[in-house]
Amino acid sequence: MKRILFQDTSFRDGFQSIFGARVFTKDFMPAVEAACKAGITHFEAGGGARFQALYQNCGEDAFDMMDEFRRVTGPNARLQTLARGINVVALAPQPRDMIKLHAEMFKKHGMTRIRNFDALNDVNNLIYSGKCITEAGLEHEVVVTMMELPPGCTGAHDPEFYERILRNILDAGIPYASVCFKDASGTTNPRKVYETFKRARKLLGDNVELRIHSHDTCGTGVSQYVAAIEGGADGVDLARKPLSGGTSQPDLFSMFHALKGTDFKLALGEDGIVDDHIKELMEANNVAVECLKDYNFPPEARQITTDVIFSPMPGGALTANTLMMRETKTFHLYDQVIANMSECVSRGGFASSVTPVSQFYFQQAFVNTVNKSKGLDTWAKMTEGYGKMLLGYQGKTPCEPDPELVKIAAEQLQLKPFTEAHPGIQCAEEILEPGVPAAKKLLEENGLPTTDENIFIVGCLQTKGGNKGLDFLLGKRVIGVPKKNPEEEAKKVAPQVNTAGMAVAGTNTYRVALNGQSWDVQVSSLK
Repeated sequence: MKRILFQDTSFRDGFQSIFGARVFTKDFMPAVEAACKAGITHFEAGGGARFQALYQNCGEDAFDMMDEFRRVTGPNARLQTLARGINVVALAPQPRDMIKLHAEMFKKHGMTRIRNFDALNDVNNLIYSGKCITEAGLEHEVVVTMMELPPGCTGAHDPEFYERILRNILDAGIPYASVCFKDASGTTNPRKVYETFKRARKLLGDNVELRIHSHDTCGTGVSQYVAAIEGGADGVDLARKPLSGGTSQPDLFSMFHALKGTDFKLALGEDGIVDDHIKELMEANNVAVECLKDYNFPPEARQITTDVIFSPMPGGALTANTLMMRETKTFHLYDQVIANMSECVSRGGFASSVTPVSQFYFQQAFVNTVNKSKGLDTWAKMTEGYGKMLLGYQGKTPCEPDPELVKIAAEQLQLKPFTEAHPGIQCAEEILEPGVPAAKKLLEENGLPTTDENIFIVGCLQTKGGNKGLDFLLGKRVIGVPKKNPEEEAKKVAPQVNTAGMAVAGTNTYRVALNGQSWDVQVSSLK
């Protein structure tokens, strides 16, 4: 029997893939505690969009959330977060001092391991961040990102390509504790997955932890995982009810079922296996369902979306964008945007559709869709993110992007390609001004403490549109969490009664509790 290490991603990628990462800490910690009692010891606990979403949408401090996660899980749980190479938990390249501070802060606040990827599979973007993670005393899980290319596209994202990227990682001497292949869109053909893992296992030998992360967006997540395990994977990412399937990770019990009759067993911690903890895990699922009963689950998060096979849209970005489109009354354009995204991928150099590149693809496809609807040229407006990617400011794309689009990007953004503007420079982090002094100055100007945490918050959340981290620290907090409206829910179960012509017979006072708050309510009886 071979034990397959299981990581519970419900409380990071599950949240990101279903709710756009917008979930209050107090609402889900009882579910974390129940998961621990069921025997789960390996959790994804933060990073990715869960960092900025807590400040921007939940009015919470991500470091406080991580501290609470560690408190609830105890000292021995393996808590993992997600980082985006030189972007760390931001959406744009960060200077070296911020990359170093990221690793130090996440270590300080109880994390064990950082999974670290670059959407372009540019190994130069992983060298310094991997070094910082390791030097901070954290385990570094280095990543190769995957996806399926649109029909007719070749040159990347096949087993040969993934083997080459892994060789480049090894040749670069990047320190690592484990290796993960990450498919944020869940679109990679299972046969490609099998061949890729066979090659990776041969390269790495038998003693390196080799993992797969994918999504069930187009319905092939379990097939991908079985293929990876048969090819040599010894770790999988799974979510649990009600945060599994669809745009999230495959379900724990679905994977358990798929492995019946094989030589593989899903492992819980160091000793246990899922087979021996079914009842406890089902009880933990029930607790999670109860914790999240007041949240609105968008329908697209629960369904199979085969369109993403041709326009690889990650689960986490899909629901975040549909939430945005509903808020801005543009959801009617969604199907067209997804269709137009295929061209953005096929002409953009084949960077993997994962944050921040997935946002670049989607934003450009959205603008192109709007342009078409107005009778304008499709590429009349180049978005900054997509344009800078074409010009090399995120790193080197796997293949050369369309020269016509590169020319448009250079003209509209008034930028030279990165290699021309910065000859001999291999990585954008090297040309950026230190971020810590600027962040410290901003804090001082606003009368705020210059702690390392505050420096990192305002440094990573600085955008051209403002600084959501600074807003948070100044108490300017905007809540945008997809919870049900208690008043609307009450209307559904208690229809209004026409009281015209009725007289008051008497009045009684009752204390009513709802969502942790209580009110004194006077109720009059009518006759």
